[in-house]
Amino acid sequence: MTVNFLITGGSGFVGGRVAAVAAGRPDVRVRHLSRRTPSQAAAGDLVHGDLLDPPSLRGLCADTDVLVHCATRIGGDAGTVEAVNDLGTRALVEEAVRAGVSRIVYVSTAAVYGRGPFRGVHPGEVPIAPASATSRTRAAAERHVLDAGGLVLRPHLVYGEGDRWVVPGLMWLLRELSATLTGCEALQSMIDVDTLGRAVVAAAMSPAHDGGVHHVNHPEPVPAAELLGAVCTQLEQPGGGAAMDVATALDRAAGTPLALHHLGMLTVDHWFVDDAFWKDLDCSPGEGFAAEFTRAAPWYRSFLRERRAS
Repeated sequence: MTVNFLITGGSGFVGGRVAAVAAGRPDVRVRHLSRRTPSQAAAGDLVHGDLLDPPSLRGLCADTDVLVHCATRIGGDAGTVEAVNDLGTRALVEEAVRAGVSRIVYVSTAAVYGRGPFRGVHPGEVPIAPASATSRTRAAAERHVLDAGGLVLRPHLVYGEGDRWVVPGLMWLLRELSATLTGCEALQSMIDVDTLGRAVVAAAMSPAHDGGVHHVNHPEPVPAAELLGAVCTQLEQPGGGAAMDVATALDRAAGTPLALHHLGMLTVDHWFVDDAFWKDLDCSPGEGFAAEFTRAAPWYRSFLRERRAS
């Protein structure tokens, strides 16, 4: 029996991996939401619609068994972020319900909890307290999905080929400081993007994961020292190996929100637990950070070279 998927955000970092995994399954037929005009979206695997234009979504969930919603607007003006993440998701979910879609899966983020610290937190143990417009509107999107009986998946830090934020942001911070950091003891939940793609599709197909919220990260959190060590060993040693303690780094970053945000990766625990997610899923959580980062390192080196040259 073929399961008909409709995937939003299939050209993005996470959505692209989800789409590739789904397309590789012989029992799944994949269609993508596209903002192209109807004539441009004539190919059989594209349906036209724009989350910024709710009327354009009418009817697009016809003949869909599973809706996997990966599209997210990150940054930009607050009105557009709300229109895409909150209002667009609401309209999309309404269409899915109207069409009788059997399962709705939304790939959200643990950032809906706010800035932490969080240590060994299970779903439902801490309140939703988003600290940015993007996270607030993604939390609103979650509510639309949950109210419809859907499944919400919350990864924390996603890394791997195509990552332009987590590891590149850390590299930017270390270059700004012209040093590596010492005394960083935070624990971070992380997952590589390939494993996340497999997990999303497996959860969408799993009878054991019907609705509700799950954290989707590798079960073992990554110590900040291990993250820093991998970056400095396999990518670049900023400042010629000079060291700086956390207190000095925080003082130097004062007044620079972006630097403080990335310092949070190294100084504030964001460790989210959900053993039940992997237990009943026909999907492995992967080998863990050391092995997966080593595989991704050549891509990061190439990306960082290209960015410096541009």
